Amino acid sequence: IFAELPGIDEKDIDITLDDGTLTLKGEKKVEKKDEQGDFYRRERSYGTFLRSFKVPETIDRNKIDASFNKGLLTVKLPKTPESKKEVKKIPINH
Repeated sequence: IFAELPGIDEKDIDITLDDGTLTLKGEKKVEKKDEQGDFYRRERSYGTFLRSFKVPETIDRNKIDASFNKGLLTVKLPKTPESKKEVKKIPINH
């Protein structure tokens, strides 16, 4: 799973796995200040997000890993060894 989260700090992101559902949630907090002579402007904006994904049984829930770099969140969901079994090719008979 890839999520572009520009302007969000890693500490403002929460990733949980509960009853087979992976949830990504966070909050963006932006504050801008502008001072020019007698003029002073301050803007604040906040926004939250929440996304949930059903995790298939073929995913090894103990090996889910997340990384965050330059605004890009990456969550890796590796498959269990059992789900990586060889696929059997079925021939078509004529």
